[in-house]
Amino acid sequence: MKFLKPLAVAFLLPATFSSLQAKSNFNATLSSEVRTILSQDTLAWSSPLPFDKDVKVGKLKNGFTYYIRKNTEPEKRVTMYLGVKVGSILEKEEERGLAHFLEHMNFNGLKHFPKNELVDYLQKAGVRFGSDLNAYTGFNETVYQLPIPSDDPELLKNGLQVMRDWAQDALLSSDEIDKERGIIMEEMRGGRGASQRMQEQMLPVLLNGSLYSNRLPIGTEEVVMGFKHQLIRDFHQRWYRPDLQSIIIVGDIDPQQMEKEVVRLFSDMKVVKKPAERKQFGIDLLNKNQFKVITDPEMPQTVARVLIKHPKSEVKSVGDYRTSLIKGVFNQVINARLREISQKPDAPFLQAFVSVDGVLDVFDAMTLVAVPKPNQLEASIQTVYRELKRFEQFGITESEFQRAIAMYSKSNEMAYQERDKVKSDTYVNNYLGHFLRGEAAMSIEQDYQLTKQLLPSLTLKEVEAIGNKYYAETNRDIIIMGPEKDKDKMPDEAIVNNWLGSVNKETLTAYEDQVSDLPLLSKEPVKGTIKSVKAIDAIGSKELTLSNGVKVILKPTTFKNDQILISAFSEGGHSLYDDKDYFNASNAAGIVNSSGVGQLNAVEIRKYLAGKNVGISPYISERFEGVSGSTDKEGLKTAFELIHAYFTEPRLDEDIFQGIIAKTIASMENRESEPRFVFQTAINKALYGDNIRKNNASPEQIKSISKERTLEIFKERFADASGFTFTIVGSFNEEDLKPYLEQYLASLPSSNKPEEARDLKILPPAKGVEVVVNKGKEAKAQVSLAFLGDYTYNDDENINMDALESVLSIKLLERLREDESGVYGTGASASYSKFPTGRYSFNIGFGTSLDKYQSLINSALDEIDKIKKNGPTQVDLDKFIIEKTRQYELDLKENNYWLGEISGAYRLKENPTAMLKYLEKLKKVNISSVKAVAEKYLKEDTLFKFILLPEETK
Repeated sequence: MKFLKPLAVAFLLPATFSSLQAKSNFNATLSSEVRTILSQDTLAWSSPLPFDKDVKVGKLKNGFTYYIRKNTEPEKRVTMYLGVKVGSILEKEEERGLAHFLEHMNFNGLKHFPKNELVDYLQKAGVRFGSDLNAYTGFNETVYQLPIPSDDPELLKNGLQVMRDWAQDALLSSDEIDKERGIIMEEMRGGRGASQRMQEQMLPVLLNGSLYSNRLPIGTEEVVMGFKHQLIRDFHQRWYRPDLQSIIIVGDIDPQQMEKEVVRLFSDMKVVKKPAERKQFGIDLLNKNQFKVITDPEMPQTVARVLIKHPKSEVKSVGDYRTSLIKGVFNQVINARLREISQKPDAPFLQAFVSVDGVLDVFDAMTLVAVPKPNQLEASIQTVYRELKRFEQFGITESEFQRAIAMYSKSNEMAYQERDKVKSDTYVNNYLGHFLRGEAAMSIEQDYQLTKQLLPSLTLKEVEAIGNKYYAETNRDIIIMGPEKDKDKMPDEAIVNNWLGSVNKETLTAYEDQVSDLPLLSKEPVKGTIKSVKAIDAIGSKELTLSNGVKVILKPTTFKNDQILISAFSEGGHSLYDDKDYFNASNAAGIVNSSGVGQLNAVEIRKYLAGKNVGISPYISERFEGVSGSTDKEGLKTAFELIHAYFTEPRLDEDIFQGIIAKTIASMENRESEPRFVFQTAINKALYGDNIRKNNASPEQIKSISKERTLEIFKERFADASGFTFTIVGSFNEEDLKPYLEQYLASLPSSNKPEEARDLKILPPAKGVEVVVNKGKEAKAQVSLAFLGDYTYNDDENINMDALESVLSIKLLERLREDESGVYGTGASASYSKFPTGRYSFNIGFGTSLDKYQSLINSALDEIDKIKKNGPTQVDLDKFIIEKTRQYELDLKENNYWLGEISGAYRLKENPTAMLKYLEKLKKVNISSVKAVAEKYLKEDTLFKFILLPEETK
């Protein structure tokens, strides 16, 4: 079950902003209502945003709210959410963690599903625990999610009953409460580490000392392990009530019938006579600046963060929505500039971004983040600040502004194009936001029309104004986090203010927008031909052979209205290069991909692709080289130009090369302080010794990468197109595609020299070993068990290995989590390969306390022995079969699935139609066949045990 992840980790990553959309080539007739709203009269901008009319919304007499909508993407499925306006912010001091604990308890005994019968029942229906059936607790809400098949009336009826039980009928038995304490304790323990320790120091500053800083949903160990049973029952009775709850149902259902069932089931919910007030909690601005330096021995990098806080804004009116578009354009422009800087070899930071956005739904902020290279903290902060000052003095260029508008316009157009293919989950989350936070819930049509009309009304000056509004001198927090070893180097507030002050004294120049007028390709390719066509009728595909030997498999679909996926491979990869060239070869594609292509450098290509829904990237793996990506119909020519350019006009610019090398080396600076890195290094060493291909690269090895040799290897791998097989899946017309195949693929150079990947014969020891690593401060253990060895690769073996993974995962959860309360999460994972020789890896992993890890290893191995001796239970096997059957139904409607299956079959030199027999193979799986693979592959002498313990347990 999900809970709030450590904020320190989340804030390391660039913010992702919601799709701010529009384009001007859709000429639908607008209703008079919408025309009024879209009027340029600023008074009309105060009009509330329209609500999606396709959803049935109602409220029962007891206050319970419901949203119901029919949607057939996917068919025969329905997604149900229960939203509860109850989170950790409502807890009293002695209740810290109970909102989250209560979420757990709703999976451990309900009125109609006692003990663990809920998970068991739903697994029998093909619902996956954790990925389908799940829940999360936040500061202000708890949300339960249940996606189920809708073509089984009994299951649909029982799914609704689950929602009703979740709403108010948790049993909360004493024995189940006590069993769950250990599980939540392990969830808490698993989150402990540098991020959690630093987060505890950061939150009082970030959240202005408000109640939020002391109400993380996971709670405290004292409460979780010691609260009296009645306390959680009282919490449940006080807050799990109909006026704070809503059910959201979207899927392939009859809305009228579903509404009747909701009314029948939820109308009898108990109403509290004197309900506790559901207060709204905010964060007061302090009207002062704050400064904090936080260090930790296990923090691998320094992170500088500046937050300039503002009152929370809401998007409820047309004007609010327009302002959100302006913010999005600002974010796009300023971060594009920072990306340009980051690509330079002398860039002081590994990563930097600026955003104007909401933070944790409690305040707005302009957030500046920089992850500096070693000893470059001052320069990093100054560089980001300098760009804001440059923006303040000179604003943005017209070309930057128009490029950002074009990107959002394209995004809007794409969303509208797929309006009848929207997944139910998307609608559910829209309505959930409406219920929990009062967010707008427009229809796709309304969203499209508003954005389309508002985007052209935005002005460059408004974008400049929004940036200047949010950059302020008060309510500014500066938080610097870094490794303990650098503690003495960390600045105080006065020093950082001096750094900023020195930038204020600089004479800056305006930003110059580097845009190229050159075409992507230096010359038009000489057209080739389609030599032969072979139908693969069983899967609705065709195999084309081009005049240069390139093979193309076409699979037109209607799963999306405008999505085309492309994948290509050729055998060889970096296996063909000696160890002395390994780092040149293994990094060649990534470096070249970062350097632009054809006549456009890295900065120019990004601007060239702005407003286009096209992405193509080359790769070189151990055994293959190729390209992969996607496009829409409008971008087809660009996509094929990119492919042709990577084959014929790759480039590696000096500044990009030096920048990547410098950034990579800088990122390695403190990795030895991170327990998981040390653990993985020890695992690699135990399995593969000092082989450079299987171990983490050292700074010296990265420095040894040659620009010239890297580009030379890349060109070698893509010099002969005759060995390449392209798979193209999606919403295309074959006749429309053929001209691009002839112009850009059939024209690729070829020498018709067959190549095969080399067997490097890099294998782990034949017999297992035990490796114990001591690293880290926290009193917790991490266990990884792996069975490794030779494998008989075939369809029967593979599907039985998948079944073994599934049934053992069920048993591990039942025993290690539910029976022994020793882990939060665990499971088995099987992988297998055909080339160069059949190999398998079967893994089990879990985290736990120091006093339990050995007994839990024994329990896991005991469960393995039971399957080896008796096979799985038929009940567990049936769960696997129904889950895979239901998943297969969904997969057949996904472009990505078809791309993977077809391309994978050609890579493995197998029949691409074999996937149609999957259900037949699934039905043949039985107790004896799974028992056989368990006996064959889970042998004691092939077991590798890897255990991570803290340093003090040496």
